[in-house]
Amino acid sequence: MSPETLAAQQRIDPADVVGWGVDADPANNPTYPMRDISQDSKGGLNWPRPALQPETVEVLRSTEHNRRTAVFGTSTPPSGLSGAIRRQAFKSSEGKWSHWLMLMAADRINVVEGLGEDLMRGRVPNIPGEMGIRSEIAHNMPGLIRKVAVAGALMTLAYGLVRSRQSASRRSSVSRRHR
Repeated sequence: MSPETLAAQQRIDPADVVGWGVDADPANNPTYPMRDISQDSKGGLNWPRPALQPETVEVLRSTEHNRRTAVFGTSTPPSGLSGAIRRQAFKSSEGKWSHWLMLMAADRINVVEGLGEDLMRGRVPNIPGEMGIRSEIAHNMPGLIRKVAVAGALMTLAYGLVRSRQSASRRSSVSRRHR
C-alpha cells in the first residue's frame, strides 16, 4: 500500500471530532474582545528594544541567535576546565545532543572546581547541606538510604583498590631488595 493511500484512509473527518474548530468563531473566543488577532501579524518586533546590558564578562551565545539578549547573568562567567568545555559546546547547535551533554559535563566539573576553590580558601564546604539532606530525610528516606548504600559501596571498593595496590607495590619492593 502506498503512503498516499494509507494517508487517505487515515484522514479524520472534523465533524466526527468533538470540539474541532472551537476557536474558529471569534464570538466563541474568550480573548477576542481584548485581543484582536488580526493585528498580531506585524512580522517581528513592534516595541523598542531595551538598552543592552554592558558586557563586563565573557558571555556565551548560541549559534541560533544572531544577537545577544538585552539582559544576561554575570555571576559565574565561564572559567577553568568547565569554561573551556562550555565554550566548545556553544560552537555547536542547540539541536545537537553533544551541545547539551557537554554543558551537563561542564556543570559537574564546575561543582568539583568550586569544591577545590573552597578548600584552597580554607573553607570546608557543607556538602550534605548543599545537597539538600534535610529535604531528603523528610521526603525521600528510601532514596537517601539507597544513595548512602551506593556511596558506601563505592568508597569501600575504592579503598580496597588503593590498599591492594599499596600492598602489591610493597611486595614488589621487598622482593627486589632480597634478590
